[in-house]
Amino acid sequence: MPFSQDFLDELARRNDIVDVVSGYVALTKRSGANQFGLCPFHGEKTPSFSVNADKQIYHCFGCGKGGSVINFIMEIENLSFPDAVQFLARRAGMEVPQDGYDADRGRRSRMLELNRDAARYFHSQLIAPSGAPAQDYVRRRGIVSMVKPFGLGYAPDGWQGLTDAMTAKGYTRQELIDAGLARVGKKGGLYDYFRDRLMFPVIDVRGSVIGFSGRILSDGEPKYLNSPDTSVYSKSRSLFALNLAKKSKNGYILLAEGNIDVVSLHQAGFDSAVASLGTSLTADQARLIARYTDQVIIAYDADAAGQKAAQRAIGILQPLDLKIKVLKIPGAKDPDEFIQEKGPQAFRELIERSGNQIEYRLEETAAQFDLSTDEGRLGYLRAAARLIASLPGSVEREIYGVRAAEKVGVSRDAFLTEVARIRRQNAAAARKKETRDATAPLQAAQPKDRSLRFTNVRSAVAEEGVLALMCQYPEQFGDLPLTADDFTSPALGKLYEALAGQIGRNRSVSLAALSQQFSPEEMTLLTGICQRSELPAHAAEQAMKDYINKIQAEKDKAARGRDMRAYAEKLKQRKGYGHKDGS
Repeated sequence: MPFSQDFLDELARRNDIVDVVSGYVALTKRSGANQFGLCPFHGEKTPSFSVNADKQIYHCFGCGKGGSVINFIMEIENLSFPDAVQFLARRAGMEVPQDGYDADRGRRSRMLELNRDAARYFHSQLIAPSGAPAQDYVRRRGIVSMVKPFGLGYAPDGWQGLTDAMTAKGYTRQELIDAGLARVGKKGGLYDYFRDRLMFPVIDVRGSVIGFSGRILSDGEPKYLNSPDTSVYSKSRSLFALNLAKKSKNGYILLAEGNIDVVSLHQAGFDSAVASLGTSLTADQARLIARYTDQVIIAYDADAAGQKAAQRAIGILQPLDLKIKVLKIPGAKDPDEFIQEKGPQAFRELIERSGNQIEYRLEETAAQFDLSTDEGRLGYLRAAARLIASLPGSVEREIYGVRAAEKVGVSRDAFLTEVARIRRQNAAAARKKETRDATAPLQAAQPKDRSLRFTNVRSAVAEEGVLALMCQYPEQFGDLPLTADDFTSPALGKLYEALAGQIGRNRSVSLAALSQQFSPEEMTLLTGICQRSELPAHAAEQAMKDYINKIQAEKDKAARGRDMRAYAEKLKQRKGYGHKDGS
């Protein structure tokens, strides 16, 4: 059963959105009822993230995300709707009504319980005599003392060990499938997803087991097998060992490639190590890191694939204004091998000497060219100039520009002139894009989320106008001569139906209550509409009539088009029939 509107309205009232958002975002700029800060959901240099105290909504003019205070907590804390409600209720000292826990909440809690019991099962198998293969591996890697802190376990080399154990605890076949712990065989039976693997529970920052990663102990592929995405787990938004690393006093996050690397680093005393799970670093993971530190040290493998991944990670981390360093590991393939051969102190010194990401990228750029030839030096200078031209600070550009020029023996003035030329070129390209976007208003009117794209933009603009006025003047527009079927956009029609229902019942609009009806993408669309410049009351009625007329005109035009196509199809069929008949 969903939460009542009265409860959600009271929850939003007690959790003022400005107060809540201020705990995550520095709101430093004010414009009327809006306060602005740097968006926590995408990298930016200029504040485009607004919080409206009057409407109790947030909206980013850069990435487009928006919604109520509940949506904000869902997004920033990676929570489901019921869990975000629980989070805010605890913050406000409110009791959550028991009948407000809908089926999704129950399924999520049940899945977390299943994951916890599965982790306990895997751990029991590791310390049992049958866990000898995993015990041997743990000893060889020198991580015996990390078994308990990380909750390491073992998935036996059988088909139904976990499935039978969890079924005996009362979990259903569908629950095991939904959690990604079991698969359906060709004959319809269940079999364990993880087999003959050292198991790493994935634990979120609140201490819940949300998924698993398993390293194979025998020959075979894949080397690592990760849980599929579920209602409680998303690989692209989770980081292995962040639950431990967030407590570190190191002052930085050490970004490693794999689970074993992370466990080995913690074993050696580097307790701020984390890793992504089965994916390259994502923007969501980068933003998660930025919530706990302002400095990241990338410690990927020394091979070509690792260095390529490091370059990519730099590009994702850089927009978040983090201090980024890249570890170069001499004489070893990865951090674990280096520590095994030279010890933790040598690795600590390596971290202290690690270069920042600009130095690293310049070194990597130089490695791509033969600097003993004129052609190689010229290629390096061009690539380095493009890199340095992208740096925002003039001091940075001069310092690294001088170093690049000295590396191949050209004058600093000539090199910095080339950097300035590229910056002018980039600025001109950016202005051209802005002009192009400004002259394409219909395209600009499309929602950022492709699943909500409009098929008739002209009608959709008018449809959005109707919704905007309903949000602004609910007491005035509670009974309109429209239905959801009049809307060319299904998403806008769905929003209209919900707003009309709310206004009909309460003569008001509650975005907090609507948050449980709509997806984050739909709420983003509605918030952007509600954030528009408001019309004065005396102009609202005529504007609404104009919008409705436009919707009707586009509907009539579409009907005429369908009639014409149907008529043309009939003519085509008649001609075809006459030709076939020979007449």
